[in-house]
Amino acid sequence: MASRAIGRATVRAVTSKRLTPQKAPLVLTQNAVTKIKQLMAERPEMTGIMIGVKTRGCNGLTYTLDYTDKKGKFDEEVVQDGVKVFIDAKAQLTLLGTEMDYQEDKLTAEFVFNNPNIKGTCGCGESFNV
Repeated sequence: MASRAIGRATVRAVTSKRLTPQKAPLVLTQNAVTKIKQLMAERPEMTGIMIGVKTRGCNGLTYTLDYTDKKGKFDEEVVQDGVKVFIDAKAQLTLLGTEMDYQEDKLTAEFVFNNPNIKGTCGCGESFNV
């Protein structure tokens, strides 16, 4: 069976934004939508992407990104521009008001979470605390 893991993600604390109510708990940039569509085309048997959190790293929590073929009972579903992203129940409060982006440069290609709820991150940006 093929792995369901997608790859790594970086998190950035957003200090200049205030948490404002939005229609969805997570907003995707156009770059993120395009990349998720590309990933889903490679795994058509899957329904969408699942975002979760794990206790890991030097600062406490880290995001996980996996393919999923079903929505859990308490998972939040975000549908934007034809892509489905499911948020694990344990990750919902840490993601409220977050923007999910996808960025590429000469050294990295990764999803980036611009999150106003984060109080601190580690030096590499992989783990965070709220």
